[in-house]
Amino acid sequence: MPRPRVVRYVGLAGSLLLAVAAWLGGASSPWEPTVTPRTIFAGENGVVLPLAWLLGTLLLIGAWLAGMRAPPTARWAYVTAGLWVVPLLPFLPLGSYDAYSYACQGWQQAAGLDPYSGGVAELGCPWAEAVAPTWLSSPAPYGPVFLLLAALAAKVGGSLTGVLAALRVIAVLGVGLIAVCLPALARRSGVPVGRAVWVALACPLIPIHLVSGAHNDAVMAGFVVAGVGLALSRRYVWAAGVLLGLAIGVKATAVVVVPFAFWVALRSPGGLSTGRWLSTGGRRGDAVSCQTGAGGGPPGRAGSVHGGSVREGSSGARSLRVAIELAAGVLAALAAASLLSGRGFGWITGLTGSGVSVQWTSPPTAIGMTVGLFGPDAVPVTRVLGIVALAFVLVFLWLRARTRDPLLFTGYALAATVLLSPVFHPWYATWALPILAATLHRHLRWLVAPCAVAAALCLPDGYNLALAVKSQGAILMTAFVIYLAWKALHEAKNRTRNRAGADHAVHRLPGRDA
Repeated sequence: MPRPRVVRYVGLAGSLLLAVAAWLGGASSPWEPTVTPRTIFAGENGVVLPLAWLLGTLLLIGAWLAGMRAPPTARWAYVTAGLWVVPLLPFLPLGSYDAYSYACQGWQQAAGLDPYSGGVAELGCPWAEAVAPTWLSSPAPYGPVFLLLAALAAKVGGSLTGVLAALRVIAVLGVGLIAVCLPALARRSGVPVGRAVWVALACPLIPIHLVSGAHNDAVMAGFVVAGVGLALSRRYVWAAGVLLGLAIGVKATAVVVVPFAFWVALRSPGGLSTGRWLSTGGRRGDAVSCQTGAGGGPPGRAGSVHGGSVREGSSGARSLRVAIELAAGVLAALAAASLLSGRGFGWITGLTGSGVSVQWTSPPTAIGMTVGLFGPDAVPVTRVLGIVALAFVLVFLWLRARTRDPLLFTGYALAATVLLSPVFHPWYATWALPILAATLHRHLRWLVAPCAVAAALCLPDGYNLALAVKSQGAILMTAFVIYLAWKALHEAKNRTRNRAGADHAVHRLPGRDA
């Protein structure tokens, strides 16, 4: 079992090496991807840059995985995760040029232009040469909350360097919000806080993409975790709705959390009747405040704190009150942000702009690419089918969450959204990461392995390694999806067979006793 000190400083060494990679070859202005597999093997990037990226990534991922074998204390996990972030703060963004798009959208908003009416090529920007060509003609695909934050960064930062620094501060604050609210969710689910903090915050995706890359997913995830945490409290369902509305105002993806937050609020001490809550193993004083991280002790067994049916413990009037408070909070936050931004609800029309990328890292896209290798282009069709499948999966999960752990099923809903969306970028894995880290009791490898792979997908200045193996990757992903579908059907048949066998044995007992 690795010593905690070794884990901490091996990961720190990895972070320092990644800082070297960011210094030598991070995403810089003007846009010019200079680090690709071809340039690396041709020796155009020298030796230090590719080795610093490769060893740094391997050390950081290895240290994260090793730390799970010896569950740390929460304090140790917080300090270690913080140490791994620090070396990356002063250097160029790693893994993506998105921060430059954010800077231009913020400048446009601050200048009184409408980022939803056109891209950088149409509206202009002092730093247009740093924006990736994919986004030059694309309107902003984000909500009004993020536009306001990006405009604030543009005003405060002034120069491109200052704006990037301000955007990184905003991302760090988003990660900080996750850090503050995570313990409440872990305690409520009976998951060790130290393990939840380690899995969520020490994950290499956090320092590489959320902090160094300054992705706005950090802000969205922070609002989601805080909103779900407040939904657990007795009196602040409306505030939970406000926070979830702010999350949607950053990225509309967060809307999938709202229906599950309804069950979370109903299953809280303030949502269940006293008798029903006591019968589930909770205590009436267990209301959670994510600001303080306070909460009751862990339940007697995994998930027992959420046991029982909502119908049995809540009246129609209480359900209606929770639904109204939650919806009012969400709508109020979105309306306020839309009005403050001066763009009204025009931002909704820009939400389709993120589907430009075609990569096999999205399972529906991979299936379409595989079909296209042997016939017509099927990507548009499989993407639509993926969205339809996502709708069915979300409804199924929502109905199951009614009688099971709604926190866990919130994480499942976010994970399904990541997997079935038309586009996948490595930092999208952070959408479900915090909530699943705080609620999963077993099968953690299904969360950890994809995050570890995603953390290694992007070269220092943003080249996605998936582009180097398009056909092979599409076929492998399609085969993996087929395997998972077969495995799910096989296990479902086994469960049905075992249940039928158990019922048959029960029916035979009276005859044997006679």
